[in-house]
Amino acid sequence: MKTIIYYYTGTGNSLWTARQFAAEIGDTELRSMVQPDQPANETNAAAAVPDIVGIVFPVHMWGIPHLVLEFLKKMEKHPSCYYFAAGVNAGQVSRTLVQLKKVLASYGLTLSSAFDIVLPSNYIPWGGPGPVERQQALIKITGDKIKQVAAMIKMKEKYPVEKGPLWQRIIFTALYKMTFGIIPKMDRDFWVDEKCNSCGICIKVCPARNIVLQGEKPVWLHRCEQCLSCIQWCPRQSIQYGKKTPGYERYHHPEIKLNDIIDTSPIENQL
Repeated sequence: MKTIIYYYTGTGNSLWTARQFAAEIGDTELRSMVQPDQPANETNAAAAVPDIVGIVFPVHMWGIPHLVLEFLKKMEKHPSCYYFAAGVNAGQVSRTLVQLKKVLASYGLTLSSAFDIVLPSNYIPWGGPGPVERQQALIKITGDKIKQVAAMIKMKEKYPVEKGPLWQRIIFTALYKMTFGIIPKMDRDFWVDEKCNSCGICIKVCPARNIVLQGEKPVWLHRCEQCLSCIQWCPRQSIQYGKKTPGYERYHHPEIKLNDIIDTSPIENQL
């Protein structure tokens, strides 16, 4: 095995990004961060050590999501490998990849390159993703960037960690630190309208196992990641967040299907 890419996704932007990198790098295995690690080959453990390891994840609240930080603690670590990362965001990567470099360094790992990957916004509390034409143009631009940087990754070239402008790194990093502890309980603003038919898709797509049905309606358990997978994948658009989302367009990456998300969610959610 040459390359492993670990990814975390909610509405598909990061999964699409991981797939694009895999296609360009070749000889790559994709592994979801929210599923148990696959066991190494016990008969030849050395053969299971990759040459390249990628970490692909969405930027949440201008920093690394809780779920990703927890994954990094338990991830198999190979100090001799080439590590790269992609922080998927809607234009506000801030200091996220610098933060990741420091986290990996605390585990004795070197982040050799890390890239700012900009795709349409899925953060519906602040509005929809914008016109389809603009979404398509952005996806095309980002796809071209991935092809370019994947060539460097294949050669194991070192590249400076990408980061947002100084004002982002000051203001948004402060906001990330202020909000980090309250993110799990931000699910209090979710609610369902009369269109809900108890289909349970929100349960199946939640990477945090944060939703259950009570009285045939979804209930959030206050361990939210703010990935917004539940609201964006609801087939009846019956899940809302706050007061404005009934009027906002839903978004998931156009090349990612519902079953792609269900297949990469925690196994417990698929039972």
